Amino acid sequence: MTHTKLQWFLESSQLPSNTSASLTTKTVSTQSKLTMHPNWTHHGRNLTCQLWNDNAEGPLSYETVQLDVKHTPKLEIEVSPTEAIVKEGMSVTMTCKIISSNPESSTISWLKDGIPLTKQETLQREQKMLTLTLTSVTKDVGGEYHCEARNEIGSEKSQVALQVLYAPGPSRVQINSSPAQEGTRVELTCIAPANPPSTDYTWYHNNTEIRRSTNKFFRIPKVSLSHAGKYSCLAKNSVGPGPMSQEAELDIQYAPKEVTTVLQSPTPIREGDNVTLTCNYTSSNPRVTRYEWSPQGLWNELIPGVLMIQKVSWNAGPFTCAACNSWCSWASPVNLHIKYAPKGVKVLPIIPHSEIHSGDRILLQCNFSSSHPTDVRFFWKKNGILLKEGRELSFDSISPEDAGSYNCLVNNSVGQSTSETQMLQVLYAPRRLRVSMSPKDSVTEGKDAVLTCESDANPPISQYAWFDWNNQNLHHYDRMLRLDPVKVEHSGAYWCQGTNRLGVGQSPPSTLTVYYSSETISRRTALGVGLCLAILLLAIWGVKLHQSWKRIQSQQGLQENSSGQSFFVRNKKIRRAPLSEGPHSMGCYNPVMEDSISYAVLHFPVDENDTPRIGDAGTSEVPRLSLNRDNSVTYSVVHKRQVGDYENVTPDVPEDEEIHYSELVHFGAGERPLDHEGVEYVTLKH
Repeated sequence: MTHTKLQWFLESSQLPSNTSASLTTKTVSTQSKLTMHPNWTHHGRNLTCQLWNDNAEGPLSYETVQLDVKHTPKLEIEVSPTEAIVKEGMSVTMTCKIISSNPESSTISWLKDGIPLTKQETLQREQKMLTLTLTSVTKDVGGEYHCEARNEIGSEKSQVALQVLYAPGPSRVQINSSPAQEGTRVELTCIAPANPPSTDYTWYHNNTEIRRSTNKFFRIPKVSLSHAGKYSCLAKNSVGPGPMSQEAELDIQYAPKEVTTVLQSPTPIREGDNVTLTCNYTSSNPRVTRYEWSPQGLWNELIPGVLMIQKVSWNAGPFTCAACNSWCSWASPVNLHIKYAPKGVKVLPIIPHSEIHSGDRILLQCNFSSSHPTDVRFFWKKNGILLKEGRELSFDSISPEDAGSYNCLVNNSVGQSTSETQMLQVLYAPRRLRVSMSPKDSVTEGKDAVLTCESDANPPISQYAWFDWNNQNLHHYDRMLRLDPVKVEHSGAYWCQGTNRLGVGQSPPSTLTVYYSSETISRRTALGVGLCLAILLLAIWGVKLHQSWKRIQSQQGLQENSSGQSFFVRNKKIRRAPLSEGPHSMGCYNPVMEDSISYAVLHFPVDENDTPRIGDAGTSEVPRLSLNRDNSVTYSVVHKRQVGDYENVTPDVPEDEEIHYSELVHFGAGERPLDHEGVEYVTLKH
């Protein structure tokens, strides 16, 4: 049994295919299916299907078809010279051919850089080709050329790059940073269009050759003023050298040079003077547009660069200025050396404890922070009054009188400064206490009397105590003792005691005299008149009884009286106003009205064997005269001192000037001895 098969051929090349067979009762059939993707090159070629069997030497039969492949025009470009590289001034020919198109192309054209060329003399059209001829080419004609053909299917393009070789054209210098700041990096670039690119560069500064290099860059790492000027370059390639470039100027800018601050005011300068400063410089690029001053303040710039400082302060400066363009240059500081009075004057108390007590050792020291000139003198004031000169003020044993406000003064040739007040408070126990009375130290019974304890103490007295003439505590602890209403029994001496945390002080006694009121005097006058009449009758009778006794006594010698009693008291002489002048006319006389005086009441015995006794000191009661005494008369011989104001004092006791002596001499009925100098006689009736 022979087998048959089907084979596909494109021209003479066999193509792969899929073959299948079908069998029925009547026939046997074989089928081959070819799948292919034709391209424009298959157009017009023959595709053949051949039937073969195993025994046949050739195909038993075949069938051929010609492929009709629709495609856009296919192009081919020929260039003369073939490399499409030509020197400037030569000619070049470029031919665009349509090698295949189905259907036939309708148009064909040349384009340069996407723009159709319309110059007819440059295009030569023939069937299925278009020739472009460029004569005496320049560097401008170089570039990308396209040939484009179009048919009903579409269009197709083909390109060629035309290179025109030429020497460098006019070059130029490009500066990356101009103007450039002094000290910065600057790069110059020589831009020279050439094909091929330039490989040799020559640099010129102000028409002087400075460098040759294969690099188009000229770098200056750190420019200075010497680099400023005009730069140019000359480029060269394999075609030849180009012309000299245009000049480019490198502008070197810098901050103002040699800036100085100049003091215009005459020296020396004192605090409060007006000072003028100027800011100078030697050169600047660009020009100076403004000035700055340090330290900043409320200064007046009269004109740019001239500063007026009105009433300069003692601590002003140093001053400096800056001249500024795009940058600022600062001058060295200028010290004004201002002269001023001492500053920061203060008192430094050197106190051993937190509190100052009377008797402490205290040192005050005067300090100041600064002074120009430094030659100074120190002074002290107390309560605004100049005290002494010196830096230190010392108290070996401070007293309350040293308390007050202290100021230290320091002066130099410019002026004087005073410290803040330093208060010295001296703490001490109460002293100088006294009792003041209001409305006065004598008052009529029934009125109000206020006794005030005046004191001198620091800290103030915290507790008061009141005592009467008997040293009896009145248990009253306020500063004021109010007697409301006052009675005659209140007459007497009062004293107060004050206490603070440092000690206790007490006042001397002060006497309060209370007079009878007119109502009391009226009552007692009536009683006194009756009593006086009775006494008068008794006195007349008593005189007659004693006349005989007096005659006997007068015959006795004066020597018998030497046995009198002696006594002494420590009292100053009492000066009493006459009854008509003093306040005694208003009532009974109060012997305790005399300040700081103790009184003695002498009680004489009835019998001669009885001894006299001294009454209590300070009693406020006046002893009543005894009505039972005889009418004998007793005289007291009082020897007065020639110096001092004392009574009852004999001059022959020099060892104690405060003791007053008195001798009582009993005289009989005889005549009184003659008066002699320095002797006073006092009659004591008893």
